[in-house]
Amino acid sequence: MENYQDALGALFLMTGVVIVVFIIAKYTYLTKKAMIEKGLATPSNSKKAQYIDIGCIVGGLGVGLMISTIFTTMELSEDSTDLLVWGTILICGAIGLVVAHIQLLLTKSIS
Repeated sequence: MENYQDALGALFLMTGVVIVVFIIAKYTYLTKKAMIEKGLATPSNSKKAQYIDIGCIVGGLGVGLMISTIFTTMELSEDSTDLLVWGTILICGAIGLVVAHIQLLLTKSIS
């Protein structure tokens, strides 16, 4: 009986996550559609900028992982190593976000 309860709990959890993501996506779509109809925003036809954003973020996380391997070779306490590894990954991911934002601003100013 305990396995059924675990399975139902996981099913309800995943269903809840899917419903929340669906609601957020639908709300975002309707908001953008209303803004375009009122002339507050222009429709974006380029998907290339989205891929560049994702590439910058993933690239930043990759650089953070590469840099964090340096800390694993040092003889530090486990807590310090964990803190430095996660901190480096998050900081490099944030740098990737900033680069993606700057890239977005530059492409909008050129267009």
